[in-house]
Amino acid sequence: MAARDTEGPVTERQSIIEAYWRASAENVRAALATVVRVEGSAYRRPGARMVITETGRTSGVVSGGCLEGDVQERAVRVMRTGNSTLVKYDTTADDETVWGLGLGCNGIVHVLIEPASDHTDHLVRFLDACSKGQDRAAFATVIRSEGVAEVALGTRLFLYPDGISESDADLPERIMQQILTDLHAAVRSGVSSVTHFGADAAVEIFIEVVEPQVPLVIFGAGADAVPLVEMARQLGWHTTVVDTHARSRSLERFANVDAVILCRPEEVSARVTLTESTAVVLMTHNYFHDLEVLKVLFNNPARYVGCLGPRRRTERLLSELPCAPVALGRSSLGRLHAPVGMDLGAESPSEIALSIAAEILAVLRERSGGPLHGRRGSIHGDAPAHAPKKWAPVAAISSGTRIGCLAPGA
Repeated sequence: MAARDTEGPVTERQSIIEAYWRASAENVRAALATVVRVEGSAYRRPGARMVITETGRTSGVVSGGCLEGDVQERAVRVMRTGNSTLVKYDTTADDETVWGLGLGCNGIVHVLIEPASDHTDHLVRFLDACSKGQDRAAFATVIRSEGVAEVALGTRLFLYPDGISESDADLPERIMQQILTDLHAAVRSGVSSVTHFGADAAVEIFIEVVEPQVPLVIFGAGADAVPLVEMARQLGWHTTVVDTHARSRSLERFANVDAVILCRPEEVSARVTLTESTAVVLMTHNYFHDLEVLKVLFNNPARYVGCLGPRRRTERLLSELPCAPVALGRSSLGRLHAPVGMDLGAESPSEIALSIAAEILAVLRERSGGPLHGRRGSIHGDAPAHAPKKWAPVAAISSGTRIGCLAPGA
């Protein structure tokens, strides 16, 4: 395997981290603004961040451009005083001063603005560590405290990907244990939230889940894999290309990916690591290579498996797998998406890459991928998005064996 430090698109999280440390290195005062709570509709969700420096440089956004100007002005005061502040933007109010900001999301957005400090440094280091890990993490931030003098605004408790926890201040033991319990629950569920602790709900906590990079493994090193790699890099995914023909020229063709593995299909199980969060796309353009790789994939926990090619080709592949249909089960076949990609009418390699990336993202976010104008409920809410996708069993006619393949029904 060849792994390398690559240059290219930088994710928003990475750009914020770099901007923060750049200001520190240049001895320039800075502030960090974070959306910690949203009520109703808003352009960004809790966890959106923005770095502001005293020289006017910014990185990241906390809205669609509506709030940034006011946040910058408040950040200047925060840098000057050294005191954090929680700002509430109520875009539901029929108020000239509100609409004068150009707001129109019809929601309430709470933004925590903090000066650069040891506490903020701790947060940025944590986010950086999470970016390099492969497991989910979470942390809790105090966003309101009444009658509990020892709990300051911005106090945090961190739960790292390896399960280690630490706090940047002394929290009351009882509250610490309650928050830690909620952090573990957030890591399991992947859901950020705002909760209350203490007598009379005196402490309000924003619990934020930090997702690792999406690990994408592409089996196939043809020309059509190139635009998919580029799309994945734009999204900030950790991308591995596996060339089952083991051609050395693939190292040059994919010099910008995180890792390139040159191995024969029979070596995949020993050379390629797949986890429960991995997305896999099978596009070797070789039937027998796809068959060997599928044998490995059905014995691994990959979250998403996409297979390029027509449905009948996949049916034939499934019929030739050396295992009984019962052994495969719905859990294995339910991860298989064949033909791969969303129905966008894609034709060119770039369009096909877009359809594949869109389907992967929809699966990871547990969405149907339909148009937003047909979604029931809010854009970011948990309400059912669209009618559930219908699946029908597919008969593997070539072998005469019926396999419960979850393929899209008509």
